[in-house]
This record gives sequence, structure tokens and C-alpha cells, in this order.
Amino acid sequence: MDFTELYRQTASLVAFSPGAHFILTAVQDRIIVRRTDTFQITRTWLVDSSPSPTQAALLSRNSKQKSQVSSSSNNSPDAWITHIGWSCDSEYILAGCVKRGVVHLLKLRDEEWTGRIDSGTEGLVKAEWAPDGRTVLCFSDWGLRVSLWSISTGTAMYIQFPVFPDKGYAFRSDGRYFVLAERHKSKDTLGIYDATQAYKLVRHFPLPTSSIASLSLSPNGNYIAVWEGPIEYKLYIMTLTGDILASFGPSVDPGFGIRSVAWHPTGSFLAVGGWDEKIYILDSLSWSAVAVLELSTRISTHVKAWREPAKWLETTEGRGFLSYDRLQGPQVLSTTRADPTKANPKSGVMQMEWNLTGSLLLVRFEHVPTAVYLFDFPSPKEQFQPKLRTVLLHSQPVLHARWNPVRKGSLALCCASQSLYTWSDEWQGESGEEVEMAECIGVPAKQFETKDICWALDGKGLILLGKDQFCCAFEVVDDDI
Repeated sequence: MDFTELYRQTASLVAFSPGAHFILTAVQDRIIVRRTDTFQITRTWLVDSSPSPTQAALLSRNSKQKSQVSSSSNNSPDAWITHIGWSCDSEYILAGCVKRGVVHLLKLRDEEWTGRIDSGTEGLVKAEWAPDGRTVLCFSDWGLRVSLWSISTGTAMYIQFPVFPDKGYAFRSDGRYFVLAERHKSKDTLGIYDATQAYKLVRHFPLPTSSIASLSLSPNGNYIAVWEGPIEYKLYIMTLTGDILASFGPSVDPGFGIRSVAWHPTGSFLAVGGWDEKIYILDSLSWSAVAVLELSTRISTHVKAWREPAKWLETTEGRGFLSYDRLQGPQVLSTTRADPTKANPKSGVMQMEWNLTGSLLLVRFEHVPTAVYLFDFPSPKEQFQPKLRTVLLHSQPVLHARWNPVRKGSLALCCASQSLYTWSDEWQGESGEEVEMAECIGVPAKQFETKDICWALDGKGLILLGKDQFCCAFEVVDDDI
């Protein structure tokens, strides 16, 4: 890995452009764009963080806030940027400040071109690009509405009463349809809108849920999975026309609902995990459980177990890399005990993520915070018998684990330490078989803790995010891999 120097950032607002040629950063109320080959600054903007007229009028009612509004100090955290994003073609940039109710639009190739979206009395909690790169989605406060602003026409379309601002919506993979969970007259409903026809309503039908937790659209866009809130373990499979194909719930009620859902990249399987220690694999033919993966604190000898070496950072002084220790024989893992009497107990499946081809399923359980489980899924030509393949063990809780977006056997992790962890099965042995490699890589920077990581879309670089700084790491890949 080759690392860059450290750069400032605010609220982890750093993003590669879709083509991976630029990197976007927000530092308080300033937007900075750098080239990824030289890291020289290409563009920089100081956004106008004055509140929208409506927000200013609302704030001025309070005498204490009136002076704050009149001064519009950009040094106040309320004026800082909270959301950033690239359009799909890297042409436009979004910079939102939710506390001021403002979204700024910038153009990479024209520093003078700007746009601004002011929210009304409904407020603003989130802003992001639609897949077409010319529409901005603005989610209001209190679940009042979603505003879809077109920068091509300067007009907006409004959808009333979304259930959530941060989940419960999806675009089909081709960007044609926008699916949104809504609540009308205290009933869960689903709206389907045509993005190519100015988000014209195509379908609107009731959902079988009493209190929807979220939804997930299949990769092929044919099915929608919706599930109940944390009280009931119930999942429904529906079509885009509103037909209910199946419902799923375990034979023995675990007492809590569903926590994680992940579609196989082909759409052939759906992984469902709750607050217990089980993952149900549903197939798309019968929508029944064809396999159940259970957490075991005892690792058998058939599973590859890797452990982070003790005090390796002190030994290497945070520079270079060191392989994980390969553990021999059966291993027993320690778990943290969750309190089932409290809401959202620290247990169950906190992350499920398939690799690029769906041959591996990454799982993290919250009550085993230092472990990452990799389950092996057979190809269609092999007997369907998923099994635990590899366990990665660390000295600190794993914060994030991310698959490489273009390579099926490349994984990166972080644990809030001065390091980056990688796993790969892309190496070949002398007889041509796959060989696993697990490595600890020190970040050559002082007082830097990697709290999050993000791959570039080409899979060749990583953003490493600290508290208020970031750096990038670029893999040195052999031509033979």
C-alpha cells in the first residue's frame, strides 16, 4: 500500500468521484476538489451558509437566535456542510447544510456556475443525488415530504409522507423507478415513481406490514423485500405491482425482529438476519429457508482462523505490514453478554454483505465485535451447502469491513487504530489453488486512528477516515493478479 499525507476533513465528508479521478472533501463551510494522481487542489469553493429565508424567519422568533442569524457566522458548526455528493458523471457536486436548510450545487468544469436549493418550513435532514445525476433528493424534517429538484428544468416534484429520511427507499438498478415507503392515514404504503417521466406516480398500494422497518429492492428489480419493526420477525416478498409472493418468519419466534437483509448479487438468494445468532438464506423459487447459518463460538479445524498479532503496531512502529497469525486447531471465541431487557440489545447480525460475485458472505455479529466471519457459497454447479470458511480475529472491535467493488476476493477492515487490515484469496499456490492472505498494514502517520474506510469505484484506492483528517491508500497490484 502507498499512503498519501494527511488532509483535513469535517464529519467524514470525503468521496472519490465515480471515475476515481478526483476526490471531494468538505472542511467546515468549504468544498475542496483534488486530483487523485497528484492530490493537487483543482477547485475550491466557500459556500454561502446563510440560512434560507424561511429558516431565518423561524429562527428570528427567538431573541437569542436572532443575533446568530444576523451575523451568519461561518465559524459556527451550524453553518458547516453536512452532506456532499458527486453526480453520476462527475460533472456536478452537491453540498448540503441541513441546519441552515440549504443545498448548494456546484459544477466541476465551471467554477462560476452555482445553484442553490432553499428548504421551506418543512426543514431539511438529508440531500443526495438521484442516479441520473440531474435530480437532487431532499428529505424534509418530521417525515413530511421528499422534494425532487431537477437542475435541468429548475422545477421540483414533491412526494408526501415518507416513512424514513435515511432508509425505506431505493432506485431500480437502471435508475428507471424510484420506490418509496410512505405512511398515509397511519397505514404503510409503497409508492413507485417513474424517474424518466418527472417522477410520475406509477403504482401506489398498501403494504402488509403494520410498522415497516425498511425495504430492499432485488438487484434485478423484480422483487421488493419489506419487513416489520423490531417487535415482530416477519418479512414479505412483493412484486412491483403490489402482489405478495410470500412471507417468512422462523418457526420459533426469537422475540425480536429483523436487523439485516442482503440480496445475493444475482437476486437468487436473500440473507435475513435478526437480533439472535441465526441467518436464514431464502431462495427465489420457494422463498423458504434453504439454509440456516448459526454463530458458533467454537471454530472447528476445518475453518481458517486468523488472528491479529499482539502488539504488532508497537513492534513495527506503525510502518510496513505484517501477516496475521494463522491459528491451528479448534478455537473458542469470547462474546459480550447482551441485556435482552433493553431496547436494541448489543447482539445479532450488525452487518451482512456479499462480495462481487456472491461466492462469499461477510457477517459481523455485535456480541462478537472483534471477529469477521466469511461464509463460502457454492457455485450453481456445486451442491448447495454454505459453510463457514474463514474467521478474522482482532484485538479491538471492528468498526467497518468493505468488499472491493471490482475484485471478488479483496476485503478491507478498520478497528479505530493506526492501521488498515486486508484479506485476500487472490493469490495462487504452487499447484494453482487459491491461497488466503491476511495482513495488518500500519498507517505511516502520527496520532491517526482509522475510523472508517471507503473504496474507490475502480477498486484501486481507499479513503481512510480519522476524526478530523483523512488519507488515501492505493494498492500496488501485480500484473499477474
